[in-house]
Amino acid sequence: MPKSQNRSNQGSHSRTRSDHATELAEDYVEAIAELCESLGSCRVVDLARHFEVSHVTVNRTVGRLVRDGYVKTEPYRPVELTAKGKRLAQMSSQRHAVVLKFLIALGVSQSVAEIDSEGIEHHVSKETLEAMQKFMDKNI
Repeated sequence: MPKSQNRSNQGSHSRTRSDHATELAEDYVEAIAELCESLGSCRVVDLARHFEVSHVTVNRTVGRLVRDGYVKTEPYRPVELTAKGKRLAQMSSQRHAVVLKFLIALGVSQSVAEIDSEGIEHHVSKETLEAMQKFMDKNI
């Protein structure tokens, strides 16, 4: 493989690894925001139900989110988003909405578009997201 092509592939793999690293945080802050809106607060048990995982898994993830400044919580208290967490949740939610609407505009069924947009939203570049939005603005 030519060196220039190899460097290009390394860049794309690096971006994919970076996307994967933030994917869980994005999913959690988005879910916390949604649960707070619908239930009035968000508890570990709510997240465990939402993601269909154990309390232990949620506690570990929430611990990382606290460490990274996205949420705050205390034992036996609800999980709350920090300003940083709210910004990430809003950005993730907006990205998700654009991808979902774009897939539906292409003719993908609602149910499949909802599933697919969950994965795509974390890996779409700003350039691609803007192109999706422009496409919808012109065609919808």
